[in-house]
Amino acid sequence: MTSSLHIIGAGLAGSEAAWAAAQAGVPVILHEMRPDRSTDAHVGGLCAELVCSNSFRSDDPDQNAVGLLHWEMRALGSVVMAAAQHHQVPAGGALAVDREGFAAEVTARLEAHPLITLERGEVTGLPPEAWGQTIIATGPLTTPALAEAIRAATGEDGLSFFDAIAPIVHRESIDMEVAWFQSRYDKTGPGGTGRDYLNCPLTRDQYEAFIAGLLAGEKTDFRDWEKSTPYFDGCLPIEVMAERGPETLRHGPMKPRGLTNPHAPTVKPHAVVQLRQDNRLGTLYNMVGFQTKLKHAEQVRLFRTIPGLERAEFARLGGLHRNTFLNSPRVLDGRLRLRALPRLRFAGQITGVEGYVESAAMGIMAGLMAAAEITGRDFAPPPATTAHGALINHITGGHIVTTDARGASFQPMNVNFGLFPPVEAPKKGPDGKRLSHTDKAVARKRAYTARAKADFTAWQAQM
Repeated sequence: MTSSLHIIGAGLAGSEAAWAAAQAGVPVILHEMRPDRSTDAHVGGLCAELVCSNSFRSDDPDQNAVGLLHWEMRALGSVVMAAAQHHQVPAGGALAVDREGFAAEVTARLEAHPLITLERGEVTGLPPEAWGQTIIATGPLTTPALAEAIRAATGEDGLSFFDAIAPIVHRESIDMEVAWFQSRYDKTGPGGTGRDYLNCPLTRDQYEAFIAGLLAGEKTDFRDWEKSTPYFDGCLPIEVMAERGPETLRHGPMKPRGLTNPHAPTVKPHAVVQLRQDNRLGTLYNMVGFQTKLKHAEQVRLFRTIPGLERAEFARLGGLHRNTFLNSPRVLDGRLRLRALPRLRFAGQITGVEGYVESAAMGIMAGLMAAAEITGRDFAPPPATTAHGALINHITGGHIVTTDARGASFQPMNVNFGLFPPVEAPKKGPDGKRLSHTDKAVARKRAYTARAKADFTAWQAQM
């Protein structure tokens, strides 16, 4: 008789993990504490309840990484995608749903599946060894008791706190006729070359205008249940630093010392914005020290006033919010198992992905991986050229593990083409003329999705 798989949490990731494992023939016991115990964000007891937006974002599989992820999830028989399609509401090119109808259908499908047992009640500590293979999919609102048990098992500090996130920029969108590579004072440091940062120079007028925009920009508010959790003192929002005086940033993350602009070697920059490589592929760069509470539209508008970033495309924007996630590159292996306790897998937002569909997709992967292990079958994750593979690669090894004041720089990430290995895209059209900036961007996105679909189809055929 096949052993049962226990899954803690019936959100998007847990629901998908349960469905994927059950469809693979493995009995599942799905534990959900709601409605016996609720959270500060949920309102009911349905599985896969959407607590924020009702949108799964773009459904375009040809030019958008999220839409590509939708396409791959549908190919895997996703219960979330099936229910979303049945309860879709008008939203232009996005996939948005009637949230109550959507959650009710996911719940009904899980309850009706002959291999899934839905058990209500809180799991307050690490699962007992008798449970065997277990997936923890408790999301960013993991209860304090379970979070403390996870923290003790991983040895990682700061599992739950206000997370200060700096914006991340696609490397290919940075203007290298303005920016340049150089480490401050050309220092190499461990593993460095002396050219480890991208630098964007500002004149006095540009810096003063930037500070004024930073102070005037509209900020996000904390939700009531977040206000009691202090954020990390070593990662103050950039606008809070600016409030301490107009020169504060010039003596902090925007200091120009030790840098020479090769495009204008005789002109000393008044301030410099530095960007540091964020992934092993070298496709993403984070804006050093630019964690912020500015609203997203304000960030895009203001940060594109920085020389060299006028056409910046952001893989993610800055933020500051309560979150619970693992330092996954350190504590999880390539099969989403906890290195210290391999009988435990993690899925969803707690692994370090951001967003509804990303969480659900990692639920599918965790469910398939656990099912394969229980039934003695081999399971190779999708290649990194696919959306699922790129996300797995990001959370289990694609991120550069560096040390900062908090001890680690890993941050949750939405799926985006910056997580994929670079792809060659045409630079000229059928008529032989060079493509415009806009047309090149479209061609590049189509090249990413075409490669991903081909590689995903080949991988799925070998499953």
